[in-house]
Amino acid sequence: MWSRIKSSTASRGALLALAGTGVVAIVAGAPTAAQAAQAPLCPETALSQPFAQIEQAEGHTPNYYSLMAGGAFEAGETPWTLSGGASVASGGGVSELTKTAVKSSLELPKGGVAISPVTCVEPSDRTFRFLVHGEGGPATVTVSVVYEELDGISKVIALGVGKGTELVASPILNTGAHAAAKLTGGMARMSIRFESTSGTARIDDVYLDPRIRR
Repeated sequence: MWSRIKSSTASRGALLALAGTGVVAIVAGAPTAAQAAQAPLCPETALSQPFAQIEQAEGHTPNYYSLMAGGAFEAGETPWTLSGGASVASGGGVSELTKTAVKSSLELPKGGVAISPVTCVEPSDRTFRFLVHGEGGPATVTVSVVYEELDGISKVIALGVGKGTELVASPILNTGAHAAAKLTGGMARMSIRFESTSGTARIDDVYLDPRIRR
């Protein structure tokens, strides 16, 4: 499935496609090296390796991630935009990351939609990951990426989620930020959108890309 994304300030475009578990981008009219050197940067974020043991077991070198605003769905965090019956509810299962019960998590009944606060991304912010399971039975969650400066939504993947009591790690998914940020001159503003298309899903701990900044 292909969707065209157009810059709101220029006629340049990127094609984003569903490919495996992520987005493949084809970029036209990327900035020159001089323009890239002058491009604004996103604010620094706190880094951690929450999926270290999981990624080692998967055969990957553990990545560094930053928690998205409101991504732990705890009291006092920046709220997400919720519709269609989506809510932040108590409990939700045991975290695969901590092996303890979570206090609260995002609950997505069929038709429920949750959109994260807008976050700044750069070309290096290429992936994201989160915890998820089906509550009371299997579920399907469609995960999309929305860019503020660009028209359209890039469909990332429809995840089949198994029933269970443990919130388990999603696949590593691509943001398409390397294409979007180049089109906007070095950084872009992105939200992640979750929608349940079947069953009820629980989601927690939404982390963005390994931003390795020293």
